Amino acid sequence: MGRKPRYLQSGDATGGKWVVSYSDIVTILLVLFVGLAAQAFQKNLIPVPVAKPAPSIKGTPIQEAHFPALPSPEPAVPKLSAALVEAEKALRDRGINPTVENRGLVVSLPQSILFPSGEDRIGPGALPVIAQIAGVVSAIPNKISLIGHTDTVPIHSVRFKNNWELATARSVKLLELLTIQYGISESRLSVASPGSYSPRAPNDTEEGRAENRRVDIVILPESAEVH
Repeated sequence: MGRKPRYLQSGDATGGKWVVSYSDIVTILLVLFVGLAAQAFQKNLIPVPVAKPAPSIKGTPIQEAHFPALPSPEPAVPKLSAALVEAEKALRDRGINPTVENRGLVVSLPQSILFPSGEDRIGPGALPVIAQIAGVVSAIPNKISLIGHTDTVPIHSVRFKNNWELATARSVKLLELLTIQYGISESRLSVASPGSYSPRAPNDTEEGRAENRRVDIVILPESAEVH
């Protein structure tokens, strides 16, 4: 047999204890590092959730929102005073149909009833209608505006240079008739004319032009002032 190393030949127990302690420390450290390595390796195996990219809207049609169409508000009808309500009823009872507008109670008399074409002389056929209107307005204190209108066809007349003069002259003739023959005070009457610039219908047809040639008798509300 070979000889044992000196540290084994010694009967001293101290050397053996030192070797055992050193071995335990190395073993513990090895186990620790192995455990840490295994833990780190296990974490790497766990899948990390990746946020999905937002879907691209390029080339994707966008749906338009459709909302139900709201009904158009009805135009407000002005409230008539008691005098104008009575005047409207009286006119309708006489077969005359006025319209209620913001400016007042309006009776539109077409040129074909009042005047010959291109003239400001009131025809005899218009007198019964004017008499009916005069009888109604005589019973109320409201002021009255006489507004002459024409179409856009230029006038060729020795007396009238343009449609402005013709429309204004017709309003003046109606004023004279109401004051002289029917006794309506001049202080209640006024004359105006936009010429051809306030049409009620297109001027590109004969029917439209005939509708635009008119004189409006506007019975004004009590609050209105005529300048």
